[in-house]
Amino acid sequence: MRGSSFLVVFALLAMFVPNAGADVKPQLWLYYPINLLVNANLDKAEKIWTRAAAAGYTHVLIADSKFSRLALLPPSYFKNCERAKKIAADLKLQIVPALFSIGYSNDLLSQDPNLAEGVPVKDQLFVVHDGNAELIADPAVRFDKMAFHDPIVTIDGHIATVKAGKGPARFVYKLTVPEFRCYHISVKIKTDALNGRPEIAVLSGGVGLQYEFLHAKAGEWTQCDVVFDSLNHKDVNVYFGLWSNVTASFQWKDWSIDEVGLVNVLRRPGAPCVVKDEKTGKVLKEGSDYKPIADPHMGNVPYAGEYQAYHAPPVIHTHLPDGQRLRVSWYYPPIIYDGQVAACISEPKTMMLLADQAKGMKTIWDAPLYMMSHDEFRVFGWDESCEEKKQTPGQMLAENVRQCTKMLQPARSAVWNDMFDPLHNAVKGPYYLVNGPWLESWEGLSKEVLVVNWNHGKRDESLKFFAERGNKQLIAGYYDNDLSQFQEWIDSARKVAGVEGYMYTTWRGDYSMLEKFAKMAP
Repeated sequence: MRGSSFLVVFALLAMFVPNAGADVKPQLWLYYPINLLVNANLDKAEKIWTRAAAAGYTHVLIADSKFSRLALLPPSYFKNCERAKKIAADLKLQIVPALFSIGYSNDLLSQDPNLAEGVPVKDQLFVVHDGNAELIADPAVRFDKMAFHDPIVTIDGHIATVKAGKGPARFVYKLTVPEFRCYHISVKIKTDALNGRPEIAVLSGGVGLQYEFLHAKAGEWTQCDVVFDSLNHKDVNVYFGLWSNVTASFQWKDWSIDEVGLVNVLRRPGAPCVVKDEKTGKVLKEGSDYKPIADPHMGNVPYAGEYQAYHAPPVIHTHLPDGQRLRVSWYYPPIIYDGQVAACISEPKTMMLLADQAKGMKTIWDAPLYMMSHDEFRVFGWDESCEEKKQTPGQMLAENVRQCTKMLQPARSAVWNDMFDPLHNAVKGPYYLVNGPWLESWEGLSKEVLVVNWNHGKRDESLKFFAERGNKQLIAGYYDNDLSQFQEWIDSARKVAGVEGYMYTTWRGDYSMLEKFAKMAP
């Protein structure tokens, strides 16, 4: 009788204690980006997936930029998708396809570059001359007196030289600018070796306004151009240089700044381009008062979905009389780091593209689980389509992820943690070029969504946060680093319930530690 009571109690406990009464082995995932259009990539994948299966991996998370433009692909692409499915099935691996490029949106934007998230430029002065309205800087902004430079920087005329030594190595100008104006910074850089990262940083207080990387070439002068929006700031500091120790010599010359208009001008309902008569305030009519405005290079160089920060901007062609002064307001997409541009999730057409993608991916893969690629969303909340919602960025993102989750049902969804983690990127801000807080974004995650957690720095708090919300978690335990971090993840995972497994996550295509990772897993 006592033995029967013990069994009853044990059975009841097993209902409430995760994995009680069973030795449930954690899943092992492999992150595997692939271009499925190339046959040889399937041959390579088969070899690596075979290694993974032999080591005990259970899932393969695949990502392909072409998932965002399925309608444009040839039949051979879909044959390769079927081949990938067969390879995985034969190896008893579950494919988890990634979709919904929210944050890193270039592949999605290849279908319509105008869907990029934009920042506003307000009331720039254009003056008509000989049938063209051209920008007049108002007021003119120039690099005149240098504010300071670090001791390691030598200034000789208009050339700044940095020798190898202890950094940082910067020179700085302080400028006063109007709010919501667009500026182009140009400079030539030369280095004897590609060691260190030269940067142009534009800061106002603790807020950064320019994040695009520069790409200098060793042994020759390289022209570098960036663009920034002053947004709601009047005083900015423009930094040229390096923030780390310098292991090679660098030179900078011919640096300049000028106000620029209509470069990468967006044309969509939620990011209007408005031309007004300065004197009367009357909104002029596109197509009659002036010819339609468009930048043919916007989002198309070197190919669809890629953006150049600066090129010769379009002019406004008009029959208005010479000397007429116009005020022009418009939007453009900032570029983050190495070409990252975000899509506007508040624009209805963006949501239509996401819904179409979900339908196509479900038809091709028929998978029980999909990965939503919401990740490092760095520009948001400035255009009219966002402002009309009268919500914070976090609230808008929460609604977006709800809709995306619903698009994939009855399949289950997974998502990266960072944009929904108050201990990671879902913060009050300032956060890059986001207009407001990401707080409350996590409210859009249902308990059924699997959270793929890569917040190693605050792993204990982050794991606890999602566990308390009822979300199961997968840990991105290897991130192109040594395996010591993976052991730290394992130790932290033991403190919470609901960790389903661990993922070997490489951005470099380095699978050399694939078996070691599997052996370390619990």
